[in-house]
Amino acid sequence: MRTVDIISKKRDGKELSKEEIDFFVDGFTRGEIPDYQASAWAMAVLLNGMTASETTELTLAIARSGDTLDLSDVVDIAIDKHSSGGVGDKTTLVVLPVAAACGLPVGKMSGRGLGFSGGTLDKMESIPGFRVNLTTEEFKKQLGEIGMVLSGQSADLAPADGKLYALRDVTGTVPSMPLIASSIMSKKIAAGAQAIVLDVKLGLGAFMPTVEAARELGERMVAIGELVGRKTIALLSDMNQPLGHAVGNALEVVEAIDALHGGGPADFMEHCLHVSAQMLVLGERAENPEVAREMAEKAIADGSALAKFRELVITQGGDVSYVDEPDKLPKAKWIETVNAPRGGYLAQIHARLVGEASVALGAGRATKDDSIDHAVGVIIHHKVGDLLQAGEPLFTIHANDEKLLMQARENILKAHLFSDEPVLPLPLFYD
Repeated sequence: MRTVDIISKKRDGKELSKEEIDFFVDGFTRGEIPDYQASAWAMAVLLNGMTASETTELTLAIARSGDTLDLSDVVDIAIDKHSSGGVGDKTTLVVLPVAAACGLPVGKMSGRGLGFSGGTLDKMESIPGFRVNLTTEEFKKQLGEIGMVLSGQSADLAPADGKLYALRDVTGTVPSMPLIASSIMSKKIAAGAQAIVLDVKLGLGAFMPTVEAARELGERMVAIGELVGRKTIALLSDMNQPLGHAVGNALEVVEAIDALHGGGPADFMEHCLHVSAQMLVLGERAENPEVAREMAEKAIADGSALAKFRELVITQGGDVSYVDEPDKLPKAKWIETVNAPRGGYLAQIHARLVGEASVALGAGRATKDDSIDHAVGVIIHHKVGDLLQAGEPLFTIHANDEKLLMQARENILKAHLFSDEPVLPLPLFYD
C-alpha cells in the first residue's frame, strides 16, 4: 500500500477502505508519512469530504493510534464536554467546575487555538504554573481524587490527532466536517468518557456556517458516539457574535472567574447554565433539565463551583493567587477603547472578524510553532440588537504592539454593522 495512492484516491473523490485509513493514520503517527503528504491528504478530504463510514473508521483509527483510557475503575461515570470552536468561548472554564461541584466527574481533554478559534489550554496557561500535559496515570488519579481534570493530549492518547490538529491549523484544512468530527470524537473515545455533551457552534464565527451544516456535524458525532457505546448529545449554539464580551486568553480567564462569582455577561451565564444542565442530566446526576439547572445555579451561588476551579488550578500546579486576584493576570501595554462611530441598533458583530483580529494581535497562532501572547485581545461591549448612541464605548483593544493595535481597530470596526431599525437579539441555542 502506498501513501500517494491513498491521497490520489481521495483526491478523485473515491471512498477509502478501513485498511487504507488505518495504514495512513498509523504511518502518519509513526512519522513514516511526512507532513507534506498528510497536508495533501487533509486538503483532499476538505475538498471531497468523507462518507459516514469513512468518518467513523477515521475516528476509530485515530483513537486507536495510542492508549484508550478506561475510567470505570476510578469513577462511576465520567462526562466530557466539547465545543466545535468559537470566538470568546471560555465555557469549559465554568461548566467543568460547576458539574464537578454537583458531584459529576468531568474528564476533559482540550486543545489549543485552531484558526480564529481560541483554545482552552492556551487560556488556562495564562495562570502561571498551570500544567496541561498530564500523563495518563496523572489524568486518572486526579479524576478519582477531585472529580475533575483539564488536560491536553498526552503523547499516548490519540497521538495521531495531536499531530493532525496542529497541521490543519496551518494548512487551511480546519473547516472540514469529517476532520472536525473525527478529531473531536477520537479524543472523547480515547479519554474514556462514558457520556459526551457536544456544543456545536454555527454562524459567522464557527466552522459550521448554517443550522443545517451544524446539525449534520452533530448527527455525525452522535452516531459515532452511539456506535462505540457512549451516551452522546449535541447542542446547536450560536456563534454569529462572540460569546460573552472577552476574546483573548487572560481576558477570557478573567471573565470566566467573574462568571463563577455569578457576575459574568448575561449571554455567557445563560449558555453555561444550559450546557451544565445538559451535562448533569446525561451524567445521571439530575432527573430533568429543570432540576439540573437549579443545581448548577446553586453551585455558582454558594461558591462551590469557584472552590472547584481553585482546586483544579492548585492540583495542576497553577498559582491560585491569580484566581483570587485576577488583576495579577498578564496585561497588555496598550489598552484603547473605541467608541461607536454612529448611533443605531447593532445589526451584526462579525465573530470571525473579531476572532481573526484577536489572533493578529498575538492571541492565536499563524504557524503551529508560534508562541501565544496571553495578555492581548479585545473586549466587545455590546450585543446584536443593542441600541447605541454615537460616541458610546463599542470595544476595547488590548495590544502589545501599536501597529497591530491600529490594524485591530480598523478590522473590529468593520465587524460592527448598524441599523436604523430595531434588530432582534440572536438566539443562544437552535436545537
